[in-house]
Amino acid sequence: MLTVALDAMGGDHAPKAEVEGAVLAARQLGVKVILVGQEDLVRQELSTHDDWEDLPIEVVHASERVTMEDPTKAVRTKRDSSVKVASRLVRDGRAAGLVSAGNTGVVMATAKTVQGVVPGVTRPALAGLFPTAKGPTRPVIVLDVGANVDCSPRMLAQFAVMGEIYSRIIVKRDRPRVGLLSIGEEQHKGNDLTRAAWPLLKELNLNFIGNVEGRDIYGGDVDVVVCDGFTGNVALKVSEGVADLVKYTLRESLEATISAKIGYVFSRTALQDFKKRLDYSEYGGAPLLGVRGVCIISHGRANAKAIRNAIRVAAEFSQGQVNQRIEEELCTTAPAQ
Repeated sequence: MLTVALDAMGGDHAPKAEVEGAVLAARQLGVKVILVGQEDLVRQELSTHDDWEDLPIEVVHASERVTMEDPTKAVRTKRDSSVKVASRLVRDGRAAGLVSAGNTGVVMATAKTVQGVVPGVTRPALAGLFPTAKGPTRPVIVLDVGANVDCSPRMLAQFAVMGEIYSRIIVKRDRPRVGLLSIGEEQHKGNDLTRAAWPLLKELNLNFIGNVEGRDIYGGDVDVVVCDGFTGNVALKVSEGVADLVKYTLRESLEATISAKIGYVFSRTALQDFKKRLDYSEYGGAPLLGVRGVCIISHGRANAKAIRNAIRVAAEFSQGQVNQRIEEELCTTAPAQ
């Protein structure tokens, strides 16, 4: 049975959301979950679930937790933090992957330091799944979405290779279309980074379609969008804000008049599908591509459903041997050397 180590103390709602998500995953996905955290608190939450002792769930104690306010140096100062103990379980082969809804910088630095980096990777990249107009089976992968604020052209080339592998193995896209995020489709447009990265991506054995603009992310005509972590994180947070605005505005409009409320009754199924497609919890979390083992970073405000789906993503990544494939393909890719 595949095993996933879950940082039970990472998110805003820890350990309640983590424990409930672990119970859902163990019950529905056929995976074993190791809950890592302050044992008394974790077991207290587990006691609210009558059947947890019949599920493949284990508790491993970690005396410290990393908060959202902790700086990245907490990787060094908090040696017995829940995320560090969970990462060690992956390094030592007791778990196939790590899931955490904790501080992104700390989780990334921990995975990089403890689990190690795939040979040929300069920096791991955080890959986000964005919904598109083509439907739920055709999400677009955007990377990096926050792991590396400053990037070199060679790093963007590596991101392109890693994202293309992710799209092929996990999203099941044949010959994924890879685009470079810029302010115009023409090769000469953009900043120094994008102009220098363009020829490197062109040299790769990928289906590189050139520059794409922000509006192209949601169209569904590109499968992988490459950018630096600063730009990617801004795109991610703006998207979350727009999604919240759309849902709020739609709800407000539907509650405004009697006729709107009647219309809502008849269109409830379509509206529920709409909300689901914009719900971050459906995607679970963002994989950190380029580290040994598997590392999935979930949203800080992740609920139980998001944690459950993050565990699912970790299992899929392990079964697909994504990072092993990244290592193999980067070894034959010139710009990564």
